[in-house]
Amino acid sequence: MQNVVILGSGMAGFGAAYQLHSAGITPVMYDKNAYHGGHTASFRYEAGFLFDIGPHISYTKDPRIQNLFAESVGQQYETLQIYLNNYWNGYWPQHPVQLHLHGLPEDVIVKVIAGFVEEQQAPERPVNNYADWLLASFGQAFAELFPMRYTRKYHTTTADNMTTDWLGPRVYRPNLEEVLRGALSATAPQIHYITHFRYPSQGGFVSYLNKFVPMGNLNLNHKLVTIDPRARLLTFANGHVASYDGLVSSIPLPDLIPMIQGAPQDVLDAVRRLACSTCVVVNIGVNREDLSEGHVTYFYDEDICFTRLGFPHMLAASNAPAGTGSIQAEVYFSNKYKPLTGSPDDWIEPVIQDLRRCGLLRDTDEILCRKAMLLPYANIIFDHERADALKTVHGYLDEIGISYCGRYGDWGYMWTDESFKSGEVAAQRAIGGLNCIAKTA
Repeated sequence: MQNVVILGSGMAGFGAAYQLHSAGITPVMYDKNAYHGGHTASFRYEAGFLFDIGPHISYTKDPRIQNLFAESVGQQYETLQIYLNNYWNGYWPQHPVQLHLHGLPEDVIVKVIAGFVEEQQAPERPVNNYADWLLASFGQAFAELFPMRYTRKYHTTTADNMTTDWLGPRVYRPNLEEVLRGALSATAPQIHYITHFRYPSQGGFVSYLNKFVPMGNLNLNHKLVTIDPRARLLTFANGHVASYDGLVSSIPLPDLIPMIQGAPQDVLDAVRRLACSTCVVVNIGVNREDLSEGHVTYFYDEDICFTRLGFPHMLAASNAPAGTGSIQAEVYFSNKYKPLTGSPDDWIEPVIQDLRRCGLLRDTDEILCRKAMLLPYANIIFDHERADALKTVHGYLDEIGISYCGRYGDWGYMWTDESFKSGEVAAQRAIGGLNCIAKTA
């Protein structure tokens, strides 16, 4: 029997399990938590409120992944047209703001359009970082009023300290006609990489893993302590020791590398240069469901503690008791640029206060549920140290035969379907390694 071990049971881990299962291999899976799912997990709290770990929806356009997820929930899912909006200085423009300036102060619109036109007529500027890209795409006024502010809140660093190799379709670059239409009309067309999405009707986002859980021999409450790559042995905090022929890991690289016996100093130094945000997720249940027009709202004001809000009760009726609503707030930090001090619970009241300042919560609202959760790893920060450091770390893992996957293994900006596929690719690499071992045996 080929002994392949998967570390982690999130979307990438089960992508790997699915690929191995398709190849006739049943992997052994380990997770440090008492539950499976990693960042795909969902939890139901008091009063019946269900929250995922951060905002999770599936908007993949890949028919294969769509079908796999649909099968996983027995075809029981909601299909919704997404509405995204923003909060900026008391205004609520539709998302993305650059296409929906209508309703903002007249002087702001004039400055933004003038800056956009000026930039379009100027000589092409060199793009050495994300700040350069923003200025070239939108002009100075818009860049400074909107995305540069959001960057400081979401990525916890400045735009000039970031590269552009994470962008993809995430930030839309409009033409002048689109900017003008969005400034003149409240009914400008919606242009965004997300238009419709799916979400399980029952059980939260983790239900999308139902199909894959039986494909591996899953062991929970197993926190990895050391990896011996020469002997191919894993040691866990509970004393369990396991061998492996092939190893797939979705463990965050800064946690994984120090556990590897004999890891070289240059690799240890490199992994410490990798940056990732930390998120305090504050989950609020309210005795009212008419909380928001948008499924997700982005907040640019830097004196408001949260960066983004989601409203889980709008995704599926089963996420909250009838007649109630739920809010999920994200407050960002990072060890490298903005360390978190104190307890996650310290942010519950500031979030509630800022929800009232924005008008989303009323003084008469009854708070039925309040929970804070710490995500030590949230979003990869694409600063200028990332590429070289990652090349060193990944090169070492390739040398010792550990296949990495997922957002924190690949150390990339991944959506759900990309994480699943990343696991499949890592599993295929592990199978290739097994074949090499068989040939040399």
